[in-house]
Amino acid sequence: MLQAIQKAEVFTNLSSTKLKDSNNEGLKHFDWLKVETVLLDLDGTLLDLHFDNFFWREMLPLHYAKLNKTSLESAKETLYAQFESVSGTISYYCLNYWEEKLGLDIVQLKSNFCEKIALRPSVLQFLNYLRRIDKRVILATNAHRESVELKMDVTGIFSKFDRIYSSHDFGFPKEDQAFWETLQKVESFNKHKTLFIDDNESVLKAADIFGIQFLMGILKPDSQKPDITLDGYDQISNFEDLIGEAF
Repeated sequence: MLQAIQKAEVFTNLSSTKLKDSNNEGLKHFDWLKVETVLLDLDGTLLDLHFDNFFWREMLPLHYAKLNKTSLESAKETLYAQFESVSGTISYYCLNYWEEKLGLDIVQLKSNFCEKIALRPSVLQFLNYLRRIDKRVILATNAHRESVELKMDVTGIFSKFDRIYSSHDFGFPKEDQAFWETLQKVESFNKHKTLFIDDNESVLKAADIFGIQFLMGILKPDSQKPDITLDGYDQISNFEDLIGEAF
């Protein structure tokens, strides 16, 4: 494995191109001829983050409380503190880590609520558009492989990608420069001709530092929560805003 590069403490003088949008009017005119590869996040980008927020912040604490014969409030306090303690690390996203730590079958529990897994607005149309304009489409997610498989089964979008990578394949989360180094090593994409879309500011900053040329965030990752702000990055609310004419 590549050695992790220490993250920069100050995110200044970043060279990436942010997709400037005035009320999203300019996005339809984005020059797709400048892009060869499109890297896409999964949860909160292609999929409504409501499923994961509901599961990790509501359902998991409920089952943890029952298992440990404690109150829901106490369970939430315990779990939220544990989540925060490993935030941004590979353990944070690892189902095996949480199953061992909490004594719960998380994969099965997720399957029990899979009806809440849903695509965000115009995702299917956008993925089909990328096919029509002949872009290489890569899923790059922090989600554990078993979680990815469940969501692919429910949404039916597996075939829309040329490759699917989980950060667990490399042993580093997307917040770590080593993830990007390894991804480029296995994919050989031109980072100056790559668009990356994600809903996580820390991940976007990591991609920015690595040198991904075109970066974009998501305005409303969770359909049941208010819009979010990703400092320094333009955000899209509906993938329809990126669908132009096929050339």
